[in-house]
Amino acid sequence: MKIKAIATLFCAVVALPAAADEPPRVDTTGWFENPAKLDQVEGEDIYNAICAACHMPDGKGAVGAGMYPALAGNENLLGADYPIHVILNGLRAMPALDGQLDHDQVAAVVNYIRTGFGNDWSENPATAETVAASH
Repeated sequence: MKIKAIATLFCAVVALPAAADEPPRVDTTGWFENPAKLDQVEGEDIYNAICAACHMPDGKGAVGAGMYPALAGNENLLGADYPIHVILNGLRAMPALDGQLDHDQVAAVVNYIRTGFGNDWSENPATAETVAASH
């Protein structure tokens, strides 16, 4: 019986590296049709799909397991350049989303957060061109 248990354990350990090399299985039902790229195009839809989990649906941010800044009333959003940079490159706990979002999607979500949550910073909106120039 011990030999069978040892053989089973050996097979499981040997199989681990092969399993680790396989890409993770991604459930593509729901929000993501292509798990490598977000499919939403409207700023609010993009925000709800990926931003609201940390920054909260009302944009007021959260503190707990981490610190997620409020977007409501956040003066860092006065201009489009800063949020474009953060969305593309990430910052602290915020992951870089360059490659997940195209330039139009980045512009759409930047414009949404600059004009949503009581913010009224619609002057000089982000465009796909300003996002492309940020690279």
